[in-house]
Amino acid sequence: MRYRLAAILPAYLILHALAYASAYVIRFEFEPSTERLQLLWRTLPLVLLIKMVSSASWGELRRSFRFASVGDFFSLAASTATAFGLIWLSNGWFHGGAIIPRSVICIDAGLSFILMGVLRMAYRVAFEVGRPFLRKRRRQKTLIYGVRQPSVAILRMLGATSSLDHPYRPIGFVTENTATLPSLIGGLRVHAIGEETHWEAIRNATNAKNLLIPGDTPGRIVRQLFRDCTAAGIKVYVIPTVDDLVDGRFKLTVRDLTISDLLRREPNQLDMEAIQDYVTDKRVLVTGGAGSIGSELCRQIAALKPSLLVVLDQSEFGTFTVEREFATNATYANLNVEYVVADVLDERTLDQVMETFEPELVFHAAAYKHVPLMEDNPQAAVLNNILGTKCVADTASRHGVERFVLISTDKAVRPTSVMGASKLMAEKYVQSLSRTSKTRFITVRFGNVLNSMGSVVPTFRKQIEAGGPITVTHPEMKRFFMTIPEAVQLVLQAGAIGPSGGVLILDMGEPVKIVDLAKDMIMLSGLRYPDDIDIAFSGMRPGEKLYEELFYGSEETSNRIHEKIFCGELDTAPPLPAVMADIRRLEEAALTSQAETLAVFKETVAKYSDSEWTPSRLRKAA
Repeated sequence: MRYRLAAILPAYLILHALAYASAYVIRFEFEPSTERLQLLWRTLPLVLLIKMVSSASWGELRRSFRFASVGDFFSLAASTATAFGLIWLSNGWFHGGAIIPRSVICIDAGLSFILMGVLRMAYRVAFEVGRPFLRKRRRQKTLIYGVRQPSVAILRMLGATSSLDHPYRPIGFVTENTATLPSLIGGLRVHAIGEETHWEAIRNATNAKNLLIPGDTPGRIVRQLFRDCTAAGIKVYVIPTVDDLVDGRFKLTVRDLTISDLLRREPNQLDMEAIQDYVTDKRVLVTGGAGSIGSELCRQIAALKPSLLVVLDQSEFGTFTVEREFATNATYANLNVEYVVADVLDERTLDQVMETFEPELVFHAAAYKHVPLMEDNPQAAVLNNILGTKCVADTASRHGVERFVLISTDKAVRPTSVMGASKLMAEKYVQSLSRTSKTRFITVRFGNVLNSMGSVVPTFRKQIEAGGPITVTHPEMKRFFMTIPEAVQLVLQAGAIGPSGGVLILDMGEPVKIVDLAKDMIMLSGLRYPDDIDIAFSGMRPGEKLYEELFYGSEETSNRIHEKIFCGELDTAPPLPAVMADIRRLEEAALTSQAETLAVFKETVAKYSDSEWTPSRLRKAA
């Protein structure tokens, strides 16, 4: 600060003195008399003192010149007006009773405002135009996608002083909206991409090396831009959105594309008021809180300021990781959080947790989710996914929890796997329990989430790092994908608006071919398929479907209760005694043998699903 003042104070004094002297010269037609000049020198010290005190009181000396804004000029106007008023009121109290002509005071005020404004603008122009102009030869020509406000913000960010060392020189904007042409934005030309003009032509015309896109651009557009620009020899980068910066997911920088960018969908319009009404200042318990979905639930719930957040998970290391994240991030400094290492099958511990913390909301995310692994461990799926859900739901109901949200999966629809069958039974139990309980039970069903633990994206990434090949089970296999933050946003929204006993299905958009996902990840790694990394088809694994489904037949006419959320029919829940009888049979079978467990699973799925299914191990045995 002292170095800034060493430069600013002399500059202010010189310009204020120049304005005051110029006011005399202008007022007296450039020929002020000796008497007028003596008056100028006698009154100058007190005038400068008043001006400097006014500037300091309005914070003028602390304001950055590099980022001069409209607000700064309002402050400058207020400072000038204050000085004008004080000088006007002090007139006649100067040394020897000197009286400054009122016209001089008015001219001086105008000149002071102009000179101070010019000083600020000159400083900003020097940094935003002068220095970048000197460095432009070292920078790569860069285009910016879109003509929206976020696109213009990218141009402004690149011109900011803090970004002087970046290698990008903006030379134009690119848009598919020809209604904006011909036009200039910030002095840069807007280029149109369409049927007649392709990226190769844009590259040849501009010699551009890079394309910067706003971080909120939908994934379908990013995928097309990525493929077209890569073919044209243009590198694509992303500028993080304000939400990403606030959440701490990215730093303020230009970053490479990720697979999440390619699959990002249109932003969700959330009813934040409804979400805050049922989360803010409430006591919230999240089971499976150290998992991919559970930990993101904890982050987003923490941002909504609950009175207490209880993170429960059976993984000590996972719970420790979440604890360290919350403890070391200043964003969560005021978060009241408790950590519990426990199994959801431990009903005694669950009772203690409910008695101690008295949660009002429970999000049940704890589950075994890997399809091929559960094919080999059906008893574990019964115990954790079905009986674990039953324990948590029963405990929540007994202790008067207001709302219980079960995280389910698309694999529960016409299941062809043990994991899907176990989640189907969990759904049915929660639906049935809602008929007799005061707790509001809601089930949320969605497909795959990107970058979750053990999912396809981290697997592909490791295979690419190892030099390949990437293994894909079938060339026609498709899956629904959603980013973890988006899935959790919609889970919170569903919890706010879902009716008790309802199965809420998230709109997952269009399914994506797994082989296309693999090719995109190869390109994102800077490699080429099949020259650098090949793709090998390994065949479908036990329990897998070629295509995933989100709806049962009875749910295909579901009501859309939100832009991205459907609600299934509420009268499809089976009687609670019947579901409990089937769960008891599954429990007894799980304690008996694997074959018995699979046989009972086959019967129950036929009963609760509109399709029949034979577990893969039973098919092999036959």
